[in-house]
Amino acid sequence: MSFNLSQLIRNNIKNLTPYSSARDEFKGEASVFLDANENSLGSPLMKWYNRYPDPYQWKLKEVISTVKGIASQHIFLGNGSDECIDLLYRCFCNPGKDNIIICPPTYGMYEVSANINDIEIRKAPLMDDFQLDLVHLETLIDTNTKIIWICSPNNPTGNSINHHDVEMVLNNFDGLVVVDEAYINFARQKSFVGLLTDYPNLVVLQTLSKAWGLAALRLGMAFASEEIITVLNKVKPPYNINQATQDLVLKALEEVGQVNDMIKEIVDMRDALAEVFASLPSVEKVYPSDANFLLVKIKDVRKVYQYLLTRGIVVRDRSNVLLCDNCLRITIGTEKENTLLVDALLELEG
Repeated sequence: MSFNLSQLIRNNIKNLTPYSSARDEFKGEASVFLDANENSLGSPLMKWYNRYPDPYQWKLKEVISTVKGIASQHIFLGNGSDECIDLLYRCFCNPGKDNIIICPPTYGMYEVSANINDIEIRKAPLMDDFQLDLVHLETLIDTNTKIIWICSPNNPTGNSINHHDVEMVLNNFDGLVVVDEAYINFARQKSFVGLLTDYPNLVVLQTLSKAWGLAALRLGMAFASEEIITVLNKVKPPYNINQATQDLVLKALEEVGQVNDMIKEIVDMRDALAEVFASLPSVEKVYPSDANFLLVKIKDVRKVYQYLLTRGIVVRDRSNVLLCDNCLRITIGTEKENTLLVDALLELEG
């Protein structure tokens, strides 16, 4: 494998002069800011929200750096992981020319964002055990393949992808390999973040939406080489992470212990629910999960799904997704919500 980032970057991105915000042009300390056409009198909410936020979120990155054990210059923050996904296409994939590979069943935004950016999508479906089909994957790669997307733990299947298999891809592909670890905090498997120095073509995505319970704040993280992060920063909107999100995330990151306690509670409830589901006559299989949800194969899945809706319980019907025939994806709820779900299923069983 011979990875050359310069050859991967789109020529128009190489030649791009990025937008320079007022805060980009000023370095150092100051007490009077008359450079950004802000409302100097304040705002109806809080006085400091009249100012534009730090465009590169350095204070927040410093704290994330400590939590994740990775240097700040290797961190990119996006308006949700979806912004990170879109920017990777815009930076490294030429519309109408390049292609990417996804491994379905997997997170749907890889395909949606590729279509928006006019990038060809090639599919290497997972095998029956929901692991990578390395042979099929290899046959799809050509000189225009720029990104391979691997979701681990995978959505909607819940399982982690074999580490060795992912490293095989990293070692034998000279484009970007993006490992999406949105659910890594619930997994037994270690994060790939620790391997960034070994693989210059590796990008790891994580989020604060799941284990940290901050879905409404929309903060996604990309970890990669400093060179890749520089390209992403060149293309992103000037102030992509608002000040309210930065402030609230900083406060949340002080509570690592509480988050770890919540993770343990969710994992315990997940395992307990898996046992209950497995005991129900209508359940054909409960797939192993390293996430905060379970994929459950059920007889007459549409009947069960519709019945749960009548009880005000919404789950995700994944029966139309490859390899997920007759399956519901069920998020682990609160203890009360889980009890209501189980009671409804038992009533349906009669």
